[in-house]
Amino acid sequence: MSLKFRNITVAPSDPVDRWGFEGLLTAVERGGIDDWRRIADALTRDPRGKVASELAEVADAAENPAVPSLLQRVLQKSLRDSEAQERQEVVDELQRHLRGSGLSRADFAVRLGTSQSRLSTYLNGKVVPSAAVLMRARRISQLLR
Repeated sequence: MSLKFRNITVAPSDPVDRWGFEGLLTAVERGGIDDWRRIADALTRDPRGKVASELAEVADAAENPAVPSLLQRVLQKSLRDSEAQERQEVVDELQRHLRGSGLSRADFAVRLGTSQSRLSTYLNGKVVPSAAVLMRARRISQLLR
């Protein structure tokens, strides 16, 4: 049986982020695996977006907690993956600025106002530098081109 919405102005064929609370709740309670997969895909695409923020409310209202629980797991994994990707993007940017500066790691660290060991933690992703450090790295790279 295909999913049907009642008393809301969106259709199940519309993007999941337009469904709102009522649509999500209906999909969770009366939908099937294809509907849940669409919700999971929306969570994966944007783990801090509208669907993710509505999911907690849907989980509280759902009669059976099984599907919301599974979707919460998808959300948690998506958040972890997103954070790992963001960390890697910061590492990549910092490495680009280091290469662009033409300086050794030691000299780059001094110019950044940090130690060589702290720079190493930034470059391997263990520690995320502040926005100010990234701005300094960008400026150093631009000045020394």
